[in-house]
Amino acid sequence: MAGHGWTNTLKAAVLGHFFRGSGAPTSFYVALCTAATEPTADTETLSELTEIAAGNGYVSGGMAIARDSDDFDTLTQDDNGDQAMIYLKNLVWSASGGPIPASGDGARYAVLTDANATVGSRIVYHWWDLAENRSVADGNNLTLVDAGIKIGEPS
Repeated sequence: MAGHGWTNTLKAAVLGHFFRGSGAPTSFYVALCTAATEPTADTETLSELTEIAAGNGYVSGGMAIARDSDDFDTLTQDDNGDQAMIYLKNLVWSASGGPIPASGDGARYAVLTDANATVGSRIVYHWWDLAENRSVADGNNLTLVDAGIKIGEPS
């Protein structure tokens, strides 16, 4: 993956959850978005981005991710690099009955959101740049491998 980043919302949420004991989400989603709008640190909700067309194995709002060690399967601490990293399990969308996306532009970004029942209101916490638009034909998979979230000391 070309790049990734925290949103300011995630930065505030991590501090609030850890230091103030505020409630953390119980689950998350990873949605796929087109290149129409690039996510940034200032992106707040999924409605600010353009999600790929649903259908053929992709559901509007993305794939559900549990807040546990199965779905966030690797946690590392790097004392030499003064950073820590958590990785999601490999996420696989299987195209069935047609391509993913069902129509329109391919996926350029994957975004981690909360689980708000209203898809457009889901809070965007993190994004990954897939380096190019991704589409898969019927019978093939779109796989997100080693999607990580890194926290480190500023240089």
